[in-house]
Amino acid sequence: MSTLETRAVHAGRRDLAGLGVHVPSIDLSTTNPLADVESGGDAYERLATGGRPIPGSSHVYARLWNPTVARFEEALAELEGSEEAVAFASGMAALTACLLAMSASGKRHVVAVRPVYGGTDHLLDNGLLGVEVTWVGKKEIEHALRPETGLVLVETPANPTLELLDLDDVCAQAGDVPVLVDNTFATPILQRPMRHGAALVLHSATKFIGGHGDVMAGVVAAGPEWAASLRRVRAVTGGVLHPLAGYLLHRGLQTLPVRVRAQQDSAQRIAEWLVAHPAVDAVHFPGLPGGDPDGILGRQMAGPGSVMAFEVVGGYPAAAAVANACELVTHAVSLGGTETLIEHPASLTHRPVAAEARPSPGLLRISVGLESVEDLCADLDRALKSWP
Repeated sequence: MSTLETRAVHAGRRDLAGLGVHVPSIDLSTTNPLADVESGGDAYERLATGGRPIPGSSHVYARLWNPTVARFEEALAELEGSEEAVAFASGMAALTACLLAMSASGKRHVVAVRPVYGGTDHLLDNGLLGVEVTWVGKKEIEHALRPETGLVLVETPANPTLELLDLDDVCAQAGDVPVLVDNTFATPILQRPMRHGAALVLHSATKFIGGHGDVMAGVVAAGPEWAASLRRVRAVTGGVLHPLAGYLLHRGLQTLPVRVRAQQDSAQRIAEWLVAHPAVDAVHFPGLPGGDPDGILGRQMAGPGSVMAFEVVGGYPAAAAVANACELVTHAVSLGGTETLIEHPASLTHRPVAAEARPSPGLLRISVGLESVEDLCADLDRALKSWP
């Protein structure tokens, strides 16, 4: 299949006609019958250590393997262009598994480029998993590497200010050190980091992949060795994805290209409108002039996406007033759903971030949904005029 649109619809579903069904089943079993003690023990050992089931063998226990989740993983891997993918109960569970898998290999140092999602920043900066982080600028990666460096971690577009990173350059600087790219904002529709050398591609699948604000999940696209390590961590720590969530995510992939592109078109129009608004100091969006200084769009990314940030004249008091005054635009964290959301990152998603790296107090982040652009601009205009 040549196009992303076709793959999004059919990935992980090619055997359904042979099964006599049109929609994948949801396997809710928490435990599975064993043919005998010896084969059951072998299956348990294989799955608990990160292996995949042998066809016809027992899946033993849902913490080790679930067919519904596996279908979603297969589909996501196909879209990302990876050999495998491993799903988790949340994006943070997925990131935690990557760090634990790294530590299990004897490496405990991460080189990371800010900004990243606030939860990622907090997990790394506080050493909660015994991992040390060195924060660097995008051109300083190579000089920060050590023998004990196990990952280079980046997010592009970055949360919340939408900076773009050149992944070819990042991976060249990293050399033999695996690069983990948080691809949540772009999705595989707009960017496939493995084409540029990334070893791991992480998504908070709660966002665009689920797409409707009703499922929480994380997923990591990876090669076989990393995938086996991640499955082992998942089996031992229990950060498993519920089968119903796996089903919803697999369904969400079918409309992902349509949603991402429609939301992106609306975001471009709203960003251009915000630039001209007298109550707005600055707009951060890759699709605007100056928003892509390194020429990433068209080379690495197929488009600017649908998340933006803007800074309000008047700083924090004005930003808080605008967020509170929105009516059609929902004041809430998260992003990537069908509804447009606005939030104040410094107070919410990036509150745990060190003061020197925290977003501007006058900055608001918007995730553009599928509503009418005219209606969204009217709501934002009224909110921007509510202060002072």
